[in-house]
Amino acid sequence: MPAFNTLDDLEVAGKRVLVRLDLNVPMAHGQVSDMTRIERSAPTIRELAERGAKVVVLAHFGRPKGQRNAGMSLAPIAKAFAEVLKQDVAFADDCIGPVAASVVDSLGNGGVALLENVRFHSGEEKNDPAFVQALAALGDIYVNDAFSAAHRAHASTEGLAHVLPSAAGRLMEAELVALDSALGDPARPVAALVGGAKVSSKLDVLTNLVKKVDTLIIGGGMANTFLYAQGKEVGISLCEKDLADTAHSIMVAAQKAGCTIVLPTDGVIAREFKAGAASEVVGTDSCPDDAMILDIGPTSIGTLEICLAATRTLVWNGPMGAFEIEPFDVGTNAVARAAAAATRAGTMVTVAGGGDTVAALAKAGVVDQFSYVSTAGGAFLEWLEGKELPGVAALTK
Repeated sequence: MPAFNTLDDLEVAGKRVLVRLDLNVPMAHGQVSDMTRIERSAPTIRELAERGAKVVVLAHFGRPKGQRNAGMSLAPIAKAFAEVLKQDVAFADDCIGPVAASVVDSLGNGGVALLENVRFHSGEEKNDPAFVQALAALGDIYVNDAFSAAHRAHASTEGLAHVLPSAAGRLMEAELVALDSALGDPARPVAALVGGAKVSSKLDVLTNLVKKVDTLIIGGGMANTFLYAQGKEVGISLCEKDLADTAHSIMVAAQKAGCTIVLPTDGVIAREFKAGAASEVVGTDSCPDDAMILDIGPTSIGTLEICLAATRTLVWNGPMGAFEIEPFDVGTNAVARAAAAATRAGTMVTVAGGGDTVAALAKAGVVDQFSYVSTAGGAFLEWLEGKELPGVAALTK
């Protein structure tokens, strides 16, 4: 992993520290409905404030497309942030110019301010040098603590790192260390579990992982495409039949790279997709024409439990089946709990990420039992694809 500065490398007392966070949080009736991202960002802000910095938070919310939009203001989030930090958070009605400068200038050492949505200015997403300089004028140091926005080369996620002394915040640092432990220099054998609906959305992920891991476990709807590529009929299951040749080429590439691909050998089928639908277990080579595979079966669960027992590092992205509704959550829950048990026992490092993944692990009751669970969506996927993330690259020494 390339070296990057952290908060340990900074002298921040009396300095204006611009901190980029991801505060793109769920809202309901004008209130923050899930504090997770705020809570995970809080340690960096608290540490900087306790060390006497003047903390100036930059963030985006939604996609206002360079225009002011009252429905995408960060003002309500400032109140939620103050509750989490248990201290006042000043709010500026703009992120550049005299309004922002006035709020920043009023901060004492240890004070915290949140500036308005950076995406209210078109220069943010264009990474416009003039906008970068306007932001930089408000700070002496730049800290990026928004890994989930690091795949975007925007002014506040990448541009600032080139014009101010920069470092990773504690959340960014934890994320990069965890990701390096998973694919950079992992304890072997290393396995990746990739699930979800479509092969098309994770082609680059699968292509990259077969070169990196010892075992690739494929589940969810995308497993059906691989089964079809093997000549198995999958009934009316979700299946991208036009990608059968692509799936076959991935299997060939895996074989050449010495990577074992594990596919379900049995599945839970139903004739309708709804909670409590009548279901049965069949072999994956015996799916009736009028049925759909909605989860892995007990034999496949047993196979994966044995596989995980021999695994030292696991990267997880995506569910094994239609985990949102019962009884099709059994496979995902069972495999997640097996991974969590190995993590608790200290025999496996588990790193997971992606929106559905976090929801699936939470439903299984193990989201706090993995070594690291990333809340980043697109950035986590691009990392799995082996792509350079501009916001991370800009921080490297």
